[in-house]
Amino acid sequence: MSGRARLTLCSAAATLMASCTLLPLVDPATWLLQAAFLLAIQSGVGAAARRVPLARPLTVAVQALVTLMLLTLVFAREHALIGLVPGPEAFGHFGDLFQAGADDVTRYAIPAPLSDGIRLMVIGGVLVIGLAVDTLAVTYRNAAPAGLPLLALYSVAAGLADGGADWLWFLVAAAGYLMLLLAEGRERLSQWGRVFGGVARSPGEPSGPVAPVRTGRRIGMAALGVALVVPLLPLPAIQGGLLDGTGAGVGAGNGSGGTISAVNPLVSLRDSLNVDEDRTVLTLRTNSTNTSDMYLRIVSLDDFDGTTWKPQKRHIVAVPDEFPTPSGLSPDIKRTVITTRVVAANGYAQDWLPMPYPPSSVRIEGNWRYEPVGMTLVGDHGQKTSGKSYEVKSLDVQPTAEQLASASEAPSTIRDNYTEVPDSLPSVVAQRARQITKGATSDYERAVKLQDYFAVTGGFEYDTEVEVGSGPDAIARFLRDKQGFCVHYSFAMAAMARTLGIPARVAVGFAPGSPQADGSVAVSLKDAHAWPELYFEGVGWTRFEPTPTRGTTPTYTLPDTSGQVVPEVPEASSSAGAEPSAAPSASTSCAAADKKEAEACAAVLPLDEVDQGGGGTPWYAIAGWTLLGAAALAVPLLPMLWRLRRRSVRLASARHTGSAAGAAPPGRRGSGEGEDGLRTDGPGGAVRLDVPAREAGEAAVAHVLAVWRELTDTAWDYGIEPDEALTPRRAAERIVRLGELDASVSRSVHRVAGAVEQVLFAPQPRAEAGLADEVRAVRAALRARVSRTTRIRAVVAPRSAVRAVWDLADRWTALKASWAARLKTPAWAARLVTLVRRPSGQQSG
Repeated sequence: MSGRARLTLCSAAATLMASCTLLPLVDPATWLLQAAFLLAIQSGVGAAARRVPLARPLTVAVQALVTLMLLTLVFAREHALIGLVPGPEAFGHFGDLFQAGADDVTRYAIPAPLSDGIRLMVIGGVLVIGLAVDTLAVTYRNAAPAGLPLLALYSVAAGLADGGADWLWFLVAAAGYLMLLLAEGRERLSQWGRVFGGVARSPGEPSGPVAPVRTGRRIGMAALGVALVVPLLPLPAIQGGLLDGTGAGVGAGNGSGGTISAVNPLVSLRDSLNVDEDRTVLTLRTNSTNTSDMYLRIVSLDDFDGTTWKPQKRHIVAVPDEFPTPSGLSPDIKRTVITTRVVAANGYAQDWLPMPYPPSSVRIEGNWRYEPVGMTLVGDHGQKTSGKSYEVKSLDVQPTAEQLASASEAPSTIRDNYTEVPDSLPSVVAQRARQITKGATSDYERAVKLQDYFAVTGGFEYDTEVEVGSGPDAIARFLRDKQGFCVHYSFAMAAMARTLGIPARVAVGFAPGSPQADGSVAVSLKDAHAWPELYFEGVGWTRFEPTPTRGTTPTYTLPDTSGQVVPEVPEASSSAGAEPSAAPSASTSCAAADKKEAEACAAVLPLDEVDQGGGGTPWYAIAGWTLLGAAALAVPLLPMLWRLRRRSVRLASARHTGSAAGAAPPGRRGSGEGEDGLRTDGPGGAVRLDVPAREAGEAAVAHVLAVWRELTDTAWDYGIEPDEALTPRRAAERIVRLGELDASVSRSVHRVAGAVEQVLFAPQPRAEAGLADEVRAVRAALRARVSRTTRIRAVVAPRSAVRAVWDLADRWTALKASWAARLKTPAWAARLVTLVRRPSGQQSG
């Protein structure tokens, strides 16, 4: 294997090894196989372009063009010409995929699902990095700067990963880069001569110099060892920086000593509401006859700092078989036990488990922990909801307006923790709350007036494009502009309730989904929701809905049910755990039509049974299409590539032939000549081989005939068909006449023809210097005298490329003749001939 080919393989391997750092970020990891296949094609195209050879910038341009066509074939073939050539529609599709991928990156936790957008970003990024590495290390022969794109790839991946196996990915990426440097060093050393190893000449002599390659390996291994060991030493650490604490997530909990950190689950809620293409994330079946109140609660936010809400840091314990009765719920409140089976899509990766509130028990596999205060389940040690199927028993609490209105004051522990507001909260929030609830005689009436103000009478508009806002004036700004989405409404109502002395918090989860024809309910990304929960002694935490056009208004807050008992819901039968019927279930999700709830019914989507992981096209289909596309691209270019390669070989033989022809006679060596027959013409001079005069003559003949064939083929490409019946001198005259060449170019043609006659008929053939330059001058003159169409055809579809077909036909004929001769002579006969011809002193092996 040549040094350039080895360097090409090492650059591709280094890129793939650095790309392994992306494996923890995306699941599944099938993208790596696709990236490896496409990277191999990209590297192969670069190797072929350098072998032609093409100019360096042109080599990079060809690789970039092939890379774009490969990405088009894999991701946008439906929008491209013949599935391969991108146009405006294909580039528009690429833009849409990149936007979708960026949205998915911000929406999903690590590992993110392999959606089409993320797959394009990952594979495209690997190919771009691979092109940069190949360009620097191989095309421009400088491997050291190639570490910069590899470092960029590693840094992005390491910055997003959770750090569990950073040392492994660092080791893999660093090993790839060192391998690339060693390959370049070996290739450079090979240009100076033989690489000597450190092998002792004899048992009594000291060993020679250590091989540079072996030394490089030892240095590289030592550097990797130092890089891995130093971070483990107890060195002082810098803490408290700008990014300190931003990565806080769910902590690892052991027994009752584990904790959960105050992460904010609202980071991607707005993005979920603004997705262009909605997708089903949860599918549930329940034995409840009223799915309009089937809110799936993920977590409660009870820590309010005046700017935002987030969950407090709390202890987590093992999941109990039966959950305790919710805080504040008295036996007098009517309730029904319902059973809900939930299936999470593979693309929905969440730390917290969505459940109806309040839950009584959960059956789920995996590493989950229970947070008693919020009655939530949280994944431990990286546990996610993706692809999980679980069953939840929960209480359908049915308070009446009268029970809520007559609720007694909350205990001090609840009141102190959930009515606290910071001093930075603008005074306008409390003033507006008192104005809205003026005349109310109970906390229940105050809560209903706050809900109605936001949802009906206050003139607010639902708009998901409004920024969440930051700073202490965010709620005051929302009350002034009266535009926002569920986060604004829930935050504002909960903050106002606290200023009125009503314990309040914010719940995050999903609003009721869309009932399906088979009796299931599909919950999509756009059902993501936030709502306030207010505490009433005897009932517990109670849901309110201040967001207009979203969710459902609780029946206990509607004016026509105030003071009346809610119609009794039948208790669940003993077979409640059985699978619900496939018939459509009754739904009252559009009951509050006066609050534009009918809009939600128009958005019913079919149940999405497709894996939300976005695995995309199978790898074998991509491989097949890629091979087909590469063939479609390469076949039309084969004549041009063959012709460029043949011209390069013919004209490049001048250097070797000239050196051979001018070699010193056998037995004489000049200065700078080594024992292996290598000769150098001074520092940096050309390396020449000392060969016998007979071999030099044969080389001269081969070179001159190759140059002559290149001259006649060049004339053929530009319309002057060769005549094999003519002598070299007559053929030269014909080329000059038909090509209308001037006197200087005519002398070049006749000089090459004269060299052919010399090597064919002279006693001592010799190669004249500068014949390749003469051919180039003739080619330039012929090119200048023909039309543009003829020039293009001479490059893209040269006439002389038919010689490749003739060569294949000759080889096929020779191969058939060889096999025919072997078949006529049996193996035993050939063996007998060998034994008969062997000298008597030799024995068979």
